[in-house]
Amino acid sequence: MNQTHQDMKKSFPKSSVFLFVLTLSFSTSWAALSSILDATPGSEDFISCIKSNSNNVSVSQLTFTSANASFLPIWQVAVQNTRFLKPSTRRPSVIVTPVEETLIQTTLFCAKEHGYELRIRSGGHDYEGLSYTADVPFVMLDFTNMRSIDVDVANSTAWVQAGAVLGEVYYAISQKTDTLYFPAGVCPTVGVGGYMGGAGYGNLLRKYGTAADNVIDARFMDVNGNILDRKSMGEDLFWAIRGGGVSSFGIVLAWKLRLVPVPEKVTVFILNKTLEQGATEIFHKYQTVIPAIDRNLHIRTQVFDIYIGNTTKKTINIMFEGIYQGTTDTLLPLLDEKFPELGVTRKICEEIKMIQSTLVFWGFPSSLPTEILTNRSAIAKLNNKSKSDYIRKPIPISGLKKIWKKFMENDESALLMINPFGGRMADYSETAIPYPHRAGVLLQVLKTVNFNGQASDTTPTSLRRLSWLRSLEELLTPYVSKNPREAYSNYNDLDFGVGNANYKEASVWGERYWKRDNFKRLIRIKAKVDPENFFRRPQKMKTYIGGKLYEAVTVSAMETCGLYLPLITSLQTSNKCTLGFRCCCRLIK
Repeated sequence: MNQTHQDMKKSFPKSSVFLFVLTLSFSTSWAALSSILDATPGSEDFISCIKSNSNNVSVSQLTFTSANASFLPIWQVAVQNTRFLKPSTRRPSVIVTPVEETLIQTTLFCAKEHGYELRIRSGGHDYEGLSYTADVPFVMLDFTNMRSIDVDVANSTAWVQAGAVLGEVYYAISQKTDTLYFPAGVCPTVGVGGYMGGAGYGNLLRKYGTAADNVIDARFMDVNGNILDRKSMGEDLFWAIRGGGVSSFGIVLAWKLRLVPVPEKVTVFILNKTLEQGATEIFHKYQTVIPAIDRNLHIRTQVFDIYIGNTTKKTINIMFEGIYQGTTDTLLPLLDEKFPELGVTRKICEEIKMIQSTLVFWGFPSSLPTEILTNRSAIAKLNNKSKSDYIRKPIPISGLKKIWKKFMENDESALLMINPFGGRMADYSETAIPYPHRAGVLLQVLKTVNFNGQASDTTPTSLRRLSWLRSLEELLTPYVSKNPREAYSNYNDLDFGVGNANYKEASVWGERYWKRDNFKRLIRIKAKVDPENFFRRPQKMKTYIGGKLYEAVTVSAMETCGLYLPLITSLQTSNKCTLGFRCCCRLIK
């Protein structure tokens, strides 16, 4: 372990437990939720294992089962999508909230020993709730107590533990400097553990790439409980965990981030255009102009249907949200030259600090104290279903009109959130990290419907909204990327299917997220670092050879593999093989 890791480890808290002060305002009452909570039988074996293998005297204060009054609020507080707060959602058998790494090692050992799957929750923003729910008995490892942030201004880096959220990262940086930032998203409650593991993007992607492009080291626990850094894990695994879904390979404990330079003041603006104000023609031009414009400028758009005044007539509203790494005096001539139709004026421009721009893009006034970004309970939760797409050719006017017409059928529950690419994103190879959506991408599109006003996502109204979203998906088919139809892995979508019985089945979702070359490389790395597939959940890769699925088996060290295939040499480090056995592969399908 290098000295940087030693210093980081010393700076992180070891014994203090974060105390929850919860102000919860869910539509489902506490009484109702308590009434549907079933005690999970059999968790005593895991608890006994934890206690007998831990030297931490406070371990009983860090582990929770349904017998504990704290169990439900701890599980619920970071369920960031409230559509999963319903009776049918399966909760963990045990929740472990470690304050130091040895309890994580013990949790991993005991989960394997007693047949539990492991779910790892950082901020709770998994789009399908997979970090805190499962259809099998599981233990949830909740990183809420491991959220230290160590900012090194002199070296433009920061070590951030997996339980920190983006708002806390931004605030910690801002307390030391106004001229460094981290290029990540605008939602303050997104946890860094899984976010970087899926690549992550934000308002600086056109200038600095994805968040994972700016990860320079990691502290990582493998399936055997070994703690590794970039050097000791090797470049293959370090490549995989930055965009390939880190929880497929092990447990990220902390990321080392490269901080990027920003001006003391940036310029932001927000303006709206309706169909009556030329929104169609403006957006049509936006598709080609903004991905090619100065990479200091990023303009996100949000598309939604609204009623005109107090009438029953609808229109489409497009919100243009811009941020420029420079002054208004420089921005306005740029837009006057490249995109005068947008109509940005000095009156709607505001020069603020970078951290204040995060407030603005999350819907807060820039004058609000930036400390609110660290207040997890102050940030609204979502209640929706989402899908993603990438656009590589401009959608023609005729296509846009079809999309607008489709929105007119909606009940104001739908939203498109569109981010332009180009700039720095086009500089990276598709294989630089597992995230492949690079050169040639004009726009990334998030499509969502909410379930606001509904008791659940299964009411007749909710089901109509889901049906509308899927029909929009079909309508967009001619206008989005093809072969594969690309999707963003951090916006995971179980509608793609979860099959992984063989490579062909798994490629249906895997190649959409990562494309073929990256997906196959991820599978090979998975085979090396987790040969027995302990880290598994829907839409996670297994070990495939030649398009067929194999499992690890063992024979005596004195025997040959016989009818089996020898397993990859690097798998000899698996637990069974180090105890006098030989690893072999057996064909399953």
